[in-house]
Amino acid sequence: MNMASMSDLVFLLLIFFMLTSTLIAPHAIKLLLPASESRTMAKQTVTLYIDDATQIYLEERPVDLNTLHIGLIDKLGAETEGSVVLRSDKTVPIQSVVSVIDVVNKINADKGTKHKVILATQPN
Repeated sequence: MNMASMSDLVFLLLIFFMLTSTLIAPHAIKLLLPASESRTMAKQTVTLYIDDATQIYLEERPVDLNTLHIGLIDKLGAETEGSVVLRSDKTVPIQSVVSVIDVVNKINADKGTKHKVILATQPN
C-alpha cells in the first residue's frame, strides 16, 4: 500500500467521523428554551429538565419533586457550592420552575450549602 492511498483512507475516515458526530444530539430531551440577551457561563454540577408536559428530569431520568430532592442530594454529594442548571421549556408554567428552585433552596437550608440554580436560555 503506498502513501497516497493511506492518506485517502485517513481523509475518508475523518469525513465519516465528522458527519456522524453531527447526528448525535447533545440533549435528548427536546425543549424550546426561553430567549435571553445575557450570557452566564458556570461550571455545571447537575442538569435538570422540565419538558412541555411539565415532567421533571434529573439528568435524563424522569422524577417527581420528592424523588428530585433525594436525587439532588445524591448527585451534589459533599459539594457545598454546586450549580444546578435548569433547562425548562418556555411553555412551562412558572410555578413548576419555582417548585424546582424551592427544592434546591430546601437542600441549601437543610445542609447549609450554597447551591445555585441557573436557568438555561438560548441566545437571541
